[in-house]
This record gives sequence, structure tokens and C-alpha cells, in this order.
Amino acid sequence: MELQWPLILFTTFVAWSAGLFGAQGAAALAGEGRRAQMPALIGSAALLGGMASRIVGAWRRRIRHRAAVVEGSSALQAGRAAAVGEEGVDARIVAYAVELSQRARSPLFRFLSPSSLRERPLPDRRLAAAGLGGALSPAGYGEARVRLMLGGAVLGGAVGLTATTELAVLLAVIGAAAGWRALPWAVKRRSCRRAEAMECDLSEMLDVVALGMRSGMSFDRSLDLYTGYFRTQLADAFRSAQRQWACGLASRPEALREVADSYASPLLARVIENIVRSLRFGATMADNLEDAAREARSGYKARRQEAVAKAPVKMMVPTGVLILPAMLMLVLGPVLLELAGGF
Repeated sequence: MELQWPLILFTTFVAWSAGLFGAQGAAALAGEGRRAQMPALIGSAALLGGMASRIVGAWRRRIRHRAAVVEGSSALQAGRAAAVGEEGVDARIVAYAVELSQRARSPLFRFLSPSSLRERPLPDRRLAAAGLGGALSPAGYGEARVRLMLGGAVLGGAVGLTATTELAVLLAVIGAAAGWRALPWAVKRRSCRRAEAMECDLSEMLDVVALGMRSGMSFDRSLDLYTGYFRTQLADAFRSAQRQWACGLASRPEALREVADSYASPLLARVIENIVRSLRFGATMADNLEDAAREARSGYKARRQEAVAKAPVKMMVPTGVLILPAMLMLVLGPVLLELAGGF
């Protein structure tokens, strides 16, 4: 199911215009209609800019997808693996935190940054699930959150000063809270995107490995067949694990469990544990891998259907919150004014 951009644009513009009409009407009744024009103009410009960036991003992703389909399946797999790290607000926030973590290794940065930021523990499991294990240091993580908090407070206060001082204080507090939570939100969304991309490729990996083992190959040779001919993020992770146990840097169970820890996916963790148990006791695993592949496909299909089913419900939120009050004000407003004038 493709996104119906004409319907999305129509609903967004109608909801925003109705909400803007209602807010301006309420401000006019309160005697603040003239002072509320500048915040409304800034909000409209921000909305149009955000919508334009999302539309351009979706258009560019569709162009890249069509080019990958024309070039072949390998290019399509590479583009799908690179979609997790595509440019966006979350990617810029994470890149900024990684850059600060690299700067934190210098003696000058250690001298200037407080010890509370350097000694604060990191959410290691969450960072590992986002593919950032070892890339972020405690000092860089804390420094990035503090700077984003200050930036959000300054931006919110600057926007609020166009109206009133009270609104500036309120928006500064909201901006500071949003800036403080921006990096954890970005890490969480990145881990969710990685898990989604992995589960899209997991059934393919399990089918290839099961087919290789049914053909008489060992597990290592079957996995090498997948990592050698597929260019996905999951293939890169298993290729790195293979190098680790081939060079003696880690045992096979440790390397496989490290791959499972790098994704926030209970299904992958369960599959890895079954593989490790089968390799330890010498049990056959082709049937188990095929069953896991069917489970992965059905689970991914169910999640996609759930996401499609949630779209109409989400579109009801701006319709009910913005359009309905404005329509009631437009229809009942003249009647109420006449009644008020009559009394």
C-alpha cells in the first residue's frame, strides 16, 4: 500500500487552516488577535517547511528505490541496508553526539567538561541495539544532551518572544525538555529502524542457510554463502562475526550472541540461541531454521498490516482536534453572537 500524498496534503492543509482559524478566533475574543499573528505566521512557515522536507525526502527515496530495482537485486539490497542510516533529524543528532564523543578524547575537552558528564553511565544495551556500541562515550553523550537542551531552550524562547514573555518562558521550558530528550529518542528510533530492516532480511538469511545445510554444507559454509552473495545490514553483521571466530578473537557462540545483542529483536535472539544449542549438541537445525523463517515472514507481514491499519486512525486526530472545533465555531459563532447581542 503506497502513501496517498494528495489525501495527506489535503487533510494536513485543511486541518492546519481550521486550527489556525480557531486559534485566531479565540485570540481575537481574548483581545490578543494582533499579537497572535506573528506566532501563527512562524508556525505556518515551520509546518510548510517540514512538509516540504518530508515530501522531498520521500520523493528522493522513491527515485533511489526505482534506480535500485532497475540495476538489480544486489543494488536493491544495498539501498535497503543504507536506508537505516539515511539523512534526517535523528541521523544528524546521533552524528553530532558521535562527533562530541570523539572530541571528548582530547585532554582539553576532558579539562573543560565536568566530571559528572564523564562518569555518568550509558544505556549500553540501547546503544548496542542502535548500532552505536563503542561509538558514544559518556562524556560525549552527556555533553550532547546538555547542548541540545540549551539549544532547544534558546529556540523556544526566541519563538515565544514574538508574542508574550509568558509564552517565551513556556516555550523555553518545552524546548529545553525536548532538547534533553532528543538524543534518547533518536537512539530509540534508530534501534527500531535497524530491527525492522533486520527482520525484513531475517527470513531470507534463514532460508539460504537452511537450503545450504540441506545440500550437505556445514553451518559455517552455509552462512558464508549468505554473507558472500547478499549485501544487507544483517549480512554485514554475520560477516563480521565470522571473521571474529575465524581469527580467534571470540568463540562462535560469543560472536553469534553479539550479533543478537546488536538488534532489539527477540526473534533474532531466539534464533541465535537455537543455532548455538544445535551446534553444541550436534542436532539438526534445517527444520528449525525453516520454521523460524516462516515465523519471521508472518510476523513482518502482520506488523506491516498493523501499520497500514493505524494510518486512518492517526488521520482522525487532526480531523477531530483541529477541523471539528473550527467548524463548530464557524457554524455556531454567528448564532451565539446574535443571542449575546439580544440579551
